[in-house]
Formats: sequence, C-alpha cells, structure tokens
Amino acid sequence: MTPTAVDELLHLVRTRRTHYRLTKSSPFHHDSIEHVIKGALVYTPSSFNSQSTRVIVLFGAHHDRFWDVATAILKSKMPSNRWEPTSQKMAMFKDATGTILFFEDQDVSDAMVQYTIWLALDAEGLGVNLQHYNLKVDAKVMDEWNFPAGWKLNDQMVFGGKTGTLPEKDFVPLEERCKVFGV
Repeated sequence: MTPTAVDELLHLVRTRRTHYRLTKSSPFHHDSIEHVIKGALVYTPSSFNSQSTRVIVLFGAHHDRFWDVATAILKSKMPSNRWEPTSQKMAMFKDATGTILFFEDQDVSDAMVQYTIWLALDAEGLGVNLQHYNLKVDAKVMDEWNFPAGWKLNDQMVFGGKTGTLPEKDFVPLEERCKVFGV
C-alpha cells in the first residue's frame, strides 16, 4: 500500500518527541528555520482568521541573552534550596541553537502554530522542547527586544541539534481518552 499524505502526517505526529538535551549545532540553516516559521504563521488557521500569533526568533547572542535574563529573574524569585535543578534546565536551554518566543491574544491559534512549527523543525532533524516561563520574564523580555505592550508571552520553543537518546514514551490507554458514539 502506498503511503498517503495522511500517513505521512501521522508519521510526523507519531515520531515528534520532546528533546531537552540540545546543541548549538543545527542540521538546518537559520534561513530555513525562518522560512518554516513564517510558513507556519501564514498557513496555520486562526479563530475568525484573526492571525493574532506573533513570534520573535532568537539566534546566537540574542538566544543566549534570553536565557541569561530568564535565569536571573527565576533565580531572584526561587528559594535557594530549589534553584539547582532549575539552574541545570536553564543551562540546557541556553546550550541550544535558538528560541522562538510565542506571543498571543488567543490561546487556541497559538497552540496550533506551535505544533505546526514543532512538526516542521522535527521533520528537518532538529530537536525541540517547549517551555512555559511566562509571567516572570515578560517585562524584562519586552524591554530587551522592544516588542509591543499588547503582546503576551505564552511560551518559548527551544531548538537545536539532537544529542543523547530518548526514553520510551508512555501512553494512557486510548480507551481512557477517546469515546466514540453513534457509529
């Protein structure tokens, strides 16, 4: 049986994984990453065609600076006895190639754009993880990268070269997650 477009899409969905240990090296040039992100922004549906998702893509020193800012803010707000594991995570994120900051007025279309970009970057061989360091870093990030006050930072997508092996993924049985009626 010849694979269909749906089979190919489901393969991408099935093989998409969260990669935390990333490197600065990337099999994908920054121009191509920008092309993927812009394509996802243009073609991902949004509620009432609002096209309200905004992104800032950070590479190089800007990527490193974002994670320095996030680290400093989080360290100032966390109890010292809980800092070490968070510090290690921040260092892992900084070790990656770049970060995509997602800003949104409507959460539904934001998640769709994130997933589209994640699948596309993964299909090109990049490792990706999604972080949610939000209210704690908004003001400093706004000052640093001069984005409009109406943009609300929702998430940060970290990407880079893959390293290490991934553990097997556990799934809740479908019978517990999906019910079908009327057929």
